[in-house]
Amino acid sequence: MYHGKITKARKKRKYAIGRDPAHTTIGEERKKNMRTRGKGVKTKLITTKYAYVLLDNKPTKCEIVTLTENPANKDFTRRNVITKGAILKVKTPAGEEMLAKVTSRPGQAGVIEALPIL
Repeated sequence: MYHGKITKARKKRKYAIGRDPAHTTIGEERKKNMRTRGKGVKTKLITTKYAYVLLDNKPTKCEIVTLTENPANKDFTRRNVITKGAILKVKTPAGEEMLAKVTSRPGQAGVIEALPIL
């Protein structure tokens, strides 16, 4: 009780509340549709096995072998949580393994898109 008028803080409004993060991991494909404000839809990617990597200017479906590094959080690296900026080791349809950097937001886009690291 300091100087001045005592006021109560208002409760959170519906538009101000957040949601839990998706924490996308490697596994059988699981998605969750979320309704957004204005009746829009966001698709949360819960688990997935595949990433679309841009090879020869064409998106190619590649299998994710493992998560190499996630600069967003070192705990995410340990738990294999995929976010934008994460570095994945992927296997191309030709069978070669390469590193790719995630460019999409899997928790909101519902798909993992990546660019190869040269």
